[in-house]
Amino acid sequence: MDTLYLVKLGEIILKLGNRKEFEDRLKADLKRRLGGALKRLELSHGRIALEVELERAAFVEAALARTPGINGFARAIRTEKQPEAVLAAALDIARAEVAQGKRAFKAESRRADKSFPLDSYGLSSEIGHLVLENCPGTRVDLHAPQFTIHAEIRDKAYVYASPIQGIRGLPTGSQGRGLLLLSGGIDSPVAGYLMARRGLALDAVYFHAYPYTSAEAQEKVIALARVLAGYTGGLSLYTIPFTATQMRIKQKAREESTTLMMRAAMMELAERLAFKIGANSLVTGESLGQVASQTAENLRFTNSRVKLPVFRPLVGLDKEETIELARKIGSYNISVLPYEDCCVLFSPKHPILRADMTRESGAYEELELGPLLDEALKGAERKAIPFSVPGF
Repeated sequence: MDTLYLVKLGEIILKLGNRKEFEDRLKADLKRRLGGALKRLELSHGRIALEVELERAAFVEAALARTPGINGFARAIRTEKQPEAVLAAALDIARAEVAQGKRAFKAESRRADKSFPLDSYGLSSEIGHLVLENCPGTRVDLHAPQFTIHAEIRDKAYVYASPIQGIRGLPTGSQGRGLLLLSGGIDSPVAGYLMARRGLALDAVYFHAYPYTSAEAQEKVIALARVLAGYTGGLSLYTIPFTATQMRIKQKAREESTTLMMRAAMMELAERLAFKIGANSLVTGESLGQVASQTAENLRFTNSRVKLPVFRPLVGLDKEETIELARKIGSYNISVLPYEDCCVLFSPKHPILRADMTRESGAYEELELGPLLDEALKGAERKAIPFSVPGF
């Protein structure tokens, strides 16, 4: 037995000449994520109707809730465009809601097909009267309803209640592919999620400094990549051996500049990998002024090592806002596991706060990291992280 979901598109509907490209990307993404659970997909007038296997409805809802480009969705009944059919479906839905203990309700209708004999207000009124007559104890509450019955008159009539909010944004890949610098901390997974919402397909790179960072720290990053893959539709995680580069910086750089030099080397390595895999941008979890390496002057210096655009979606957020988002997407409890990455382990006591571009650029060149970066990139290992959602 199959069931139907009505999916409301996000800002795709605001696109003009290239709207079809965005719609096609979203349809392809949904087919890829839902796999064998999907039986049929139809798009019409800013809505996607999905017929899916009923026994996999919970998986479908979890997948839709993580798919960029979707404003919301609901399990729906599709009927013929006849008032009697629409009202019967509305009553069925109302009874299901009332069976859950809900009483206060309202009805909202949208008549895109003007040939339907009732206008939007008239249809909502008829639904309200029908529910009040047939569901004892119910009452209309336009301001704080416990459930809302929605009726949409389009190519067919769709009736539903209790829509689930999506993550909005743009379809995966509509803005190209970015490379996320993924650490084991709180910030970078959230940054990846925010850019995924903006239509950026993602891969990730992790810098591993064995034996100074543990196998547990690496597993922690893999777990975070799995969380992100639920929003990106899957990704590749590249692990780059960073020990030799980090030890050169530790030995030759001034102590107060070691974090700055390390960040610059990571940016340079990430860009080399991005060019190799066809990514058009870098993504980091940096927030202005949050730590010493993230002052405007220090960000300017680390940016100077790359030509690709660097997206920092957390740049204007404080830590509490980032933590709230981390909890929302399911990465927080993993990020706070007590396994430190190489950035934390090699942090100086008194780092530079405002880099002098001329001085630090010269100091970076004196480290002669080129051959070490070449070897590090050759040692990169790729791990495919498939799309998945928790519990399935």
